[in-house]
Amino acid sequence: MAVIRSWHQHARCAQEFVLATDPSSPVVFPPLLLRHLFEGLGEEQKAKLLEQAAELDGQLPGGLEGYVTNARKLLKDSKEGVNPYEGFAPSVPQGEHLKVGSEDFERMEKLGREALSQTGFVLVAGGLGERLGYKGIKVSLPLYDALESECFLKLYISHILYIQEKFGKGKKIPLAIMTSDDTHAMTEKLLQDNNYFGMDSSQLTIMKQNKVPAIKDSDGHFAIKDGKIETKPHGHGDVHTLMHQTGVAKSWKDSGVKYVVFFQDTNGIIFRSLPAVLGVSVSNKFAVNSVCVPRTPGEAVGGICRLEHKDGRAFTVNVEYNQLDPLLRSTEQFSNGDVADAKTGFSPFPGNINVLVIDMDSYHSTLSSSGGRVNEFVNPKYADASKQAFKSPTRLECMMQDFPLLLSTESKVGFTTLDRWICFSPVKNNIQDAAAKSEKGLPPESAGTAERDAMALNTRMLQMAGAKIPEVGQAGTYAGIKLDFSPMVVLLPSFGTSLSDIKDRISPGASIEITSRSALVVEGEVFFEGKLKLDGALELRAQPGSSIIVKNLEVTNSGWEIVEVKQDDPSATVTQAMRGYKVVKHETRSIVADSEKKVVDEA
Repeated sequence: MAVIRSWHQHARCAQEFVLATDPSSPVVFPPLLLRHLFEGLGEEQKAKLLEQAAELDGQLPGGLEGYVTNARKLLKDSKEGVNPYEGFAPSVPQGEHLKVGSEDFERMEKLGREALSQTGFVLVAGGLGERLGYKGIKVSLPLYDALESECFLKLYISHILYIQEKFGKGKKIPLAIMTSDDTHAMTEKLLQDNNYFGMDSSQLTIMKQNKVPAIKDSDGHFAIKDGKIETKPHGHGDVHTLMHQTGVAKSWKDSGVKYVVFFQDTNGIIFRSLPAVLGVSVSNKFAVNSVCVPRTPGEAVGGICRLEHKDGRAFTVNVEYNQLDPLLRSTEQFSNGDVADAKTGFSPFPGNINVLVIDMDSYHSTLSSSGGRVNEFVNPKYADASKQAFKSPTRLECMMQDFPLLLSTESKVGFTTLDRWICFSPVKNNIQDAAAKSEKGLPPESAGTAERDAMALNTRMLQMAGAKIPEVGQAGTYAGIKLDFSPMVVLLPSFGTSLSDIKDRISPGASIEITSRSALVVEGEVFFEGKLKLDGALELRAQPGSSIIVKNLEVTNSGWEIVEVKQDDPSATVTQAMRGYKVVKHETRSIVADSEKKVVDEA
């Protein structure tokens, strides 16, 4: 495992910076107007501050000078009320709308499977779970209550290892993880304690994100606290800077990687759709392909737009939901603003879920040209009408999805829209906030809904592969959130990632019947060649190097039950309290193959 901090890649060392920025020297600090930082500091404090400044200077693609220069420009525009979309006309961009199971979907999935051996994956994992009511890192959360060891990070790595085994053509599929100060040590420990979840550490890179100077006023003066420059997070757009600064983008390109997939930390179902999305990128020769879902007007999800300026500039990029309506209203074509299309009932601008597939040639050349710099923005909260001082220090920010702004007008940028059930169900809210959203008819996006949606997806995939299984199982209200569960179906990544993978596990003549109250867990090389009748709970687990072939099996037992958990229940785990329920396992039939081919024929 490579652990890389970006400043290690820079030639300028702290000593050189200190010499060039000595506060007694008139050379560097006057242009930056940063002498205020040294007011009231002793010599030792000044030396420490200069050491910190040297480190910050090395981390920033344009150094401190570039950061301050851009900050002053953006702050001036903000103070004067400059509209960043002035002169741009929005239109619906080019993209694909895929219906799962259609001929187009199957064709794109086939194309994507062929390209998986040339794909690298980047996980943006800089967040803690505190806002969710969880003290650890978000990637250590379990997706399924019944399988607490299957945390998000393990599931993601397991998907990559399945792809590597089935489609890697002997190559190791690389993974890069962006961490933050808050998550770095815990991410390393989670990986090391679990032997990297079976992944070779040589194919894994951890890139630690750094913070940027905080700014206290519209003149771009840095905020100082306890004798140090105050710093704040820069945003997940840093992932592109780090991919360049650490040399990962170049090394991946040199090793034959042609596509890079960027994904988020708690969207546990995203890998199910990625082969088809990758196929769209291949088919359309997209430089950037944004994964999207149908968007309800007014929903707090950005929309992908084509923006064309009078001067010839053109971009296909995400427009944040709070900026989309005023942008549309400023035009004649969309004068009604962010409203639904009469035919579909959704916005014509697809909803961005922050999953990108980027062509490596375009990616590497663009980052090389920009020196790893990405577009930044500023969002100050002014102290008064003068718009000079801020209520609290601000900073420049950047977003991963703004990468297309760096591309030339000729670059082909598009999107792939899929139904939410196949690609998007994140864990964003704690149980109280999720209940409030549910009350308003909005997606709760909680730990419970993420689990429900994952099991519903697994159920639908089995249905589409020929199984007879109802879509609705147990239903109830848990901590104020109404949840209609499917049967408790868990298809682990080692059983298959895409719909085509699942279909390959079930023979055309097989007969699978599962009742609404049932629970099914499938892991590894499991094949259904005959009859399965399930009314209860069944686990089929084939360990690496083994397989299970189901020819004739009927299981009836007490099964599993979803039971409400009160928030003050001392017996509930933290992750159960986050859901408002727990899975009680009354009785389970387990069939495990450790190192052999096990044929199950109980006729």
